[in-house]
Amino acid sequence: MTWIVLGVIVFAAIIMVVLYNRLVALRQTRNNAFSDIDVQLKQRYDLVPQLVETVKGYAKHEKDVFENVTNARAQVGAARGGSQEGRMKAEGLLGGALAGLLAVAENYPQLKADQNFQRLMDELSDIENKIAAARRFFNSATAELNTAVEQFPAVLIAGPFGFQKEPFFELDDLEKAAVHKAPEVKF
Repeated sequence: MTWIVLGVIVFAAIIMVVLYNRLVALRQTRNNAFSDIDVQLKQRYDLVPQLVETVKGYAKHEKDVFENVTNARAQVGAARGGSQEGRMKAEGLLGGALAGLLAVAENYPQLKADQNFQRLMDELSDIENKIAAARRFFNSATAELNTAVEQFPAVLIAGPFGFQKEPFFELDDLEKAAVHKAPEVKF
C-alpha cells in the first residue's frame, strides 16, 4: 500500500514538472517571438529618418506629416525597455504615421521615380513584411501559451506559478484605419 501511495505521489510530481517545464518553454517561445518583432521594428525605426529626409526634399509643405512621423518615432524610442504593451502601442502609432507619409509620397510622381526613394521603399516594404510575419508568429506563440495556461491539468499549476494569459499583438486604431482605407490613386 505504501508503494502505491508513493508511486502516485511520484507520478503526480513528474506530471507537475513536465507541465511546468512546458509552460516555461511556451513563455520563452513567446518572449523570443517578441524579440524577433523588436529586431524588425528597430530596423524600421532606423530607416524612418532616411525616408523622411528623402520625402522632405520633395514635399516641403507637408510639415504636419513629418512632425507626426518624428513624434511617433520619438515615442517608440521612449517606449524601449518598457512594457510590451507600451511598446506595441508606440509601434502602432509609428505605423500609422508612416502610412500618412506614404500617402504624401503618392502625390509626388517625381519622388516615386527617385532611385533613393525606391530603394528606401523597397527596404521599408521588406521590413513591413518581416514585421507582419513576426507578429503572426508572436500571436501564434501567444495563443499556444494562453491555451496551455487554460487547459487542464496545467491550469492547476499555471496560476500558483505565475503563468497567465498574455495579450496578442494587435493593430491600434490608427493602423486599423490605414489598413482599411483604400489607397488613393491619381493619374
